[in-house]
Amino acid sequence: MIDPYQVLGIGRGASEDEIKSAYREMARKYHPDSYRDNPLSDLAAEKMKEINEAYDAIMLERRGGGGIGNSGGGSSQFQDIRRMVAAKRVTEAEELLDGVPAHNRDAELHFLKGSVQYTRGWLDDAYENFRHASQMNPGNQEYRAALNQLEWQRRTGRPHGGAYRTDPNVRGCDICDFCSAMICADCCCQCMGGRGLCC
Repeated sequence: MIDPYQVLGIGRGASEDEIKSAYREMARKYHPDSYRDNPLSDLAAEKMKEINEAYDAIMLERRGGGGIGNSGGGSSQFQDIRRMVAAKRVTEAEELLDGVPAHNRDAELHFLKGSVQYTRGWLDDAYENFRHASQMNPGNQEYRAALNQLEWQRRTGRPHGGAYRTDPNVRGCDICDFCSAMICADCCCQCMGGRGLCC
């Protein structure tokens, strides 16, 4: 593999913020959506794959998970995005998610995209991404719980903490509301003799 720092155009002494900034800039430049119906689309997709691998390798190395060249998959990047969503840094999280090429978009990406949309109050879009994540990985309880929560909200029109909203200009429920609702649902399941979400 080419030196990942070279791929992102940064030095080995770059800070984490500089790494993320370089990654976002490269992801915007080579995002496959910018090359639709373009003869360079295959090259852009390859470049985007190389950029993602470089970012993952650097972040894995920085977190002590191994040296450059070890395969880290996409998990370190998604862990960063989970932290961003929890901290309500949804614009940054969405930029990173949008930079992932279409052929690398797995259930975790759809779940995180849905989480970003939920935080913004874009509940119809969030529902579609949670549904897609659950279809791709039907055994994942976290994805299923998120989908069940939004299905309940669609049926009742009353999510925990406010009215059902789909207008992107309206501030949505925050992630704490979402977690509280899932905990409440889990308690109800256990009280009714079910196993709950954690089992």
